[in-house]
Amino acid sequence: MNVRTVFLLACGIWLLAITPPTHAQSIRAETGGMAIGGSVSGSTINIGVAMEKVEELVRDRTRSLEELTASQRDNIALLREKLDINERQVRAALAIVGEANVPPERLAQKLLEIAERFKALQATAAAQPGDDPRITALKTEAKKAVNAGELERADTLLAEAATVQAHALDRLAVNAAETHAQRGAIALTRLRYAEAAKHFAAAAALFPPDSAHAERRIAYLDREADALYRQGHEFGDNSAMLRAIDRFKALLTLRLRDRVPLDWARTQNALGMVLGTLGEREGGTARLEEAIAAFRAALTETSRERAPLDWAATQNNLGSALATLGERESTTARLEEAISTYRAALTEWSRERVPLEWAATQNNLGDALTMLGERESGTARLEEAVAALRAALTERTRERAPFEWAMTQNNLGNALRALGEREEGTARLEEAVAAYQAALMEFIRERVPLRWATTQNNLGAALQTLGSRESGTARLEEAVAAYRAALTERTRERTPLGWAVSTGNEGVALLLLAERTSDAGLLLEALERIRLSFETARDGGHTPFLAFLAAKLPKARALFERLSAERGSAIPVDRAGK
Repeated sequence: MNVRTVFLLACGIWLLAITPPTHAQSIRAETGGMAIGGSVSGSTINIGVAMEKVEELVRDRTRSLEELTASQRDNIALLREKLDINERQVRAALAIVGEANVPPERLAQKLLEIAERFKALQATAAAQPGDDPRITALKTEAKKAVNAGELERADTLLAEAATVQAHALDRLAVNAAETHAQRGAIALTRLRYAEAAKHFAAAAALFPPDSAHAERRIAYLDREADALYRQGHEFGDNSAMLRAIDRFKALLTLRLRDRVPLDWARTQNALGMVLGTLGEREGGTARLEEAIAAFRAALTETSRERAPLDWAATQNNLGSALATLGERESTTARLEEAISTYRAALTEWSRERVPLEWAATQNNLGDALTMLGERESGTARLEEAVAALRAALTERTRERAPFEWAMTQNNLGNALRALGEREEGTARLEEAVAAYQAALMEFIRERVPLRWATTQNNLGAALQTLGSRESGTARLEEAVAAYRAALTERTRERTPLGWAVSTGNEGVALLLLAERTSDAGLLLEALERIRLSFETARDGGHTPFLAFLAAKLPKARALFERLSAERGSAIPVDRAGK
């Protein structure tokens, strides 16, 4: 089983959206051993400097320019050229990503985002018509601070300006609100999303709901909701997610469908994204059902004829919610619908028009086809899955998008392994092992521990299947080692369902080893691992995984009886928690 974050921004939702839509990228599960995947969001962006050099600059961000090596100064100059901002702003951007502990795989994306926000701040920090001389002077100094990369000083100057404006007459309310919004923009640039949300809320609060500035107020509320979503999505802050849900629901009462149908639809899509992301983290299906309802509502106005790219984005988001829900159900209707929905998105997200979006949706399609193919007889769906994933890799190359490439390599491994389980011989299974090992070249534990753990788990599943077809115990022992490696990051506290899956997989591999070696101690250990896994999976409500574990119990009972007979007495089953 796997959990995926695959929700994409429809075009034009966010007022300050300066990066491309995030793409559907899921790590898939296996059947011989089951998996829960993490998610990958965003695209790898080439900023002209090797990532290890960028990481080095981030580590040395507190050193003066004179203390840096000539090579480091050259890299800063190259970043200045590629990002189109000045040297001080480059140093400030490096300090921001370092203080925010941005993971290595997202450094390029975040540096580009911050650079674009610096450019926007140059304009937004300027004085406005109606500002008195004192406000004009403060904003002039704030603009100079932005140009110097001194965002803290710029924020302080704008805070002083906001205080002065707060005491002005109502005719200055618009300028005061925009000053709060400028502080929000600075907070976004510094990746301080919760702080940004407060500034946008303060801007909105300056206007009564029925004032002449109602549309401006709604725009600020939208930006507040966006900032809350970013806080929840990027920092795992579920309380921020809940507040974002409340804000988007409130916006739906302000953006009435009969008055602004496309804005209403985009808000429904944004609401669906938040619900879907939170639904992936929670047990049960209520949030996912709500997300599906929101995406379907959006599609009633975001038609293919009216807004084809928004329509495709919402179709992809709908497919993702359906696939996540279908993964938790024993029937296949949701998975079938998810596949149809992904294919619909591909009619507008063509390779020629938007190659990375096309590749992301091909990846998702292959993932859903694998899930469905695992539940059906025959190999047609699995062959389709392999074709879709190989197609995705034609755009998701390791050089262009290394982490997305690794994600699709992992998913390809899942499809190949599922095929290998149904075929004689080991060729497909060996291909699956190679695909997982390729993914692990980019999914490094220090950089992306949970993705590394998921791929280790899936590698264990392929090794386990190979081991079941070979004499000896070497492959099975490798499988157990891979599962145990996965469990060093997939802890019960951190990812309970991921822990249950890898623990259950380890138990099944130990069961095979116990059968092959007639080792009663291994059998007891296997039974205990399966029992603990079953309890946690049951609490998570994942029917297919529970069925997977239950299918292994007859073999365990038969082995138990055989070993008991060979020993001439019953094995003390209380050690296995029976």
